[in-house]
Amino acid sequence: MNALSSYAPMWPEIVLALGAMTILMLGVFRHQATPGADYVSGWLSVIVLVFAGVLVAQGSGTREVMFEGAFISDAFGRFSKLLVLGGAALVLVMSFDTLARAKLLTAEICVLMLLAVAGMLLMVSAGDLIALFLGLELQSLALYVIAAIDRGQVRSSEAGLKYFVLGSLSSGMLLYGASLIYGFTGSIDLSVIASVAQGQPAAQNIGLIVGLVFLLVGLAFKIGAVPFHMWTPDVYEGAPTPVTAFFAAAPKLAAMALLVRTLLYGFPGIAPQWQQIVVFLSIASMLLGAFAAIGQRNIKRLMAYSSIGHIGYALIGLAANSEAGTQSVLVYLAIYLAMTVGTFACILSMRTKDGPVEDIDSLSGLASTNLSMAFVLAMLLFSMAGIPPLAGFFAKLYVFGAAVKGGLYTLAVIGVLSSVVGAYYYLRVVKIMFFDEAKTAYLPVERGAGFVMTLSAAFVLLFVLIPAPLVDAALTAARALHVATAASAAP
Repeated sequence: MNALSSYAPMWPEIVLALGAMTILMLGVFRHQATPGADYVSGWLSVIVLVFAGVLVAQGSGTREVMFEGAFISDAFGRFSKLLVLGGAALVLVMSFDTLARAKLLTAEICVLMLLAVAGMLLMVSAGDLIALFLGLELQSLALYVIAAIDRGQVRSSEAGLKYFVLGSLSSGMLLYGASLIYGFTGSIDLSVIASVAQGQPAAQNIGLIVGLVFLLVGLAFKIGAVPFHMWTPDVYEGAPTPVTAFFAAAPKLAAMALLVRTLLYGFPGIAPQWQQIVVFLSIASMLLGAFAAIGQRNIKRLMAYSSIGHIGYALIGLAANSEAGTQSVLVYLAIYLAMTVGTFACILSMRTKDGPVEDIDSLSGLASTNLSMAFVLAMLLFSMAGIPPLAGFFAKLYVFGAAVKGGLYTLAVIGVLSSVVGAYYYLRVVKIMFFDEAKTAYLPVERGAGFVMTLSAAFVLLFVLIPAPLVDAALTAARALHVATAASAAP
């Protein structure tokens, strides 16, 4: 019993692994012709995700370290894990019917999603370079397969292959960077690296700086930051829409949390060096996300460039390198998650009797044929554009405020200007829905997608009234990380 309780901080990851194995065995022995059998694996996966979320929420409020620093359980990790688990569960709930129609709602995809989420939780808690790599690869290997899960579609196979090739390249760079860091610090433990990488000698250590650059290349690929964003539009467009929604929700959040912990906890002594790289990634992502999305006609590609831009905004908070900056990143990620899953619930509902459609022009006149869906999608797009008093406005306000407090005035101004440019393509979609002539009426919204749409719309509308729970939880998480950072950086 004592042995079991000593692994309590890892129970969410263990539950996900056991749940994946159970569903795999059920999938092997289950009779496929049983009515409703497709939904059993899906609902079991949701139950496992919710149970893991309850375990995370009930975790100890103190910071716990396991396996000689390789696994860290703290408030920052718990906040990030709840976002990942919530995003994955919502995506599954809204995708059941779409996956079932495409004959993709199988035990295999549920197992792969659970294993990918287990990898994400390990990433969030990674306290050394090996744990970081193991979590990242457990997630990535599952995602490579999920992207190509629709074997009957060439573009799905192409998306999976492209993601695999580019992902392998980024993993190689990350490993090379990790090996350089180990070579120049003598440790893989982030707390030990932090104590070694202190002061002027560390700032002049070219090997350590080069290693950090390669490590950042690998992590920048996982969050889809420019110039390592090449996979994002093609994978978003080629993968089945439920898979794209999963890509947009959970993995990017986990990778962003991993990036924040790695830089703040592992390299506080050379912050000026990595801040320059993060500022560059942020500016490049915001500008490309704003301008490249303007010409898109496919709504999934539009969302891909939108996600690149949003990662740029989130990186502003990281560049500030402060407690307020980390808090702003977490608030931004939580609001981005709500907006993204809601928007993809609307995209899943874009279907006619001839099948799903992805062309933005097919939304023409949606307000006259399905006003509720048009209203929800418009609210979510307004929120993404940062229009007050919706939640997206406060997300940007927090990161811009952190940048100003940190003296990054230029970065904040570029963020505001790119938000203005980005608002154009969001408002264009709203204009098409409300002012263009109706072309084709969509089929009624399904229950799962409708539930997520309602939940997301309520969140972006009501956040202005009750922001305290999310903001306070993000502050607690950020404070826990910075207290640990101060301790690790102490000589």
